[in-house]
Amino acid sequence: MLRRDFLALGALAFLPQQPGRDGAPPIADVIADLVAGNHILAAEGILDGYGHISVRRHGNRERFMLARSVAPELVAAADILEFGLNGEPIDANGKIPYKERFIHSEIYRARADVNAIVHCHTPSLIPFADSSVPLRPMYHQSAFLAAGVPVFEIRQAAGMTNMLVETAPLGAALAKSLADKPAVLMRGNGAVVTAYSILNVVGRSIYLDLNARIQAQAIALGGKITYIDPEEARKYAASDNYSRAWELWKRKAAGK
Repeated sequence: MLRRDFLALGALAFLPQQPGRDGAPPIADVIADLVAGNHILAAEGILDGYGHISVRRHGNRERFMLARSVAPELVAAADILEFGLNGEPIDANGKIPYKERFIHSEIYRARADVNAIVHCHTPSLIPFADSSVPLRPMYHQSAFLAAGVPVFEIRQAAGMTNMLVETAPLGAALAKSLADKPAVLMRGNGAVVTAYSILNVVGRSIYLDLNARIQAQAIALGGKITYIDPEEARKYAASDNYSRAWELWKRKAAGK
């Protein structure tokens, strides 16, 4: 079961760029959605004891919110910290931040269009991160992949490392590999997914995983594979919001 602060959600999602949304949502609702995003991604197998999700601070684009270093399934409202784009917490109050928080800070610095980020180690993505086989869109719910999914090779940025993006320069190198794409794979590590809202980045992360599993199955079958065409993806883009699924995912994560 999830904590009471997760069950008492107010806003459906943090949607600062969506038309028709006047004013900022209450900060408590944004934090509740961020907690919900952590729990959903854990329940759906996208995050395990590791990985994280963040959201840009509405009203101050130089800041973002991210949990302290804790397993996503255990995140509560009290665990959420606010960070500057230097990757440091505004007031840690004794809480230890994630080592790879620079993934978030440098992407927010580089991409004005990004308001939410997920970093995951989802097993289905590793074969595509570690091989020459590109991850490509297999069906409409993952049509955003038609934009392309680059692979970040950390050795090109820093030689031999521990594979973690623990510094601002490495975060900047990752952001450069991501460029204007919605997602980037990380060789030997996992992936980063970006979007304009918590709801959208959660949906993209879930369907990125499902797409990878479907593509691996199709490759195993042999024969010609037909991928989603970029024009099909463009026409579907307006439906890329996952709002109906968001309510379902919340109920499943809450065990109801």
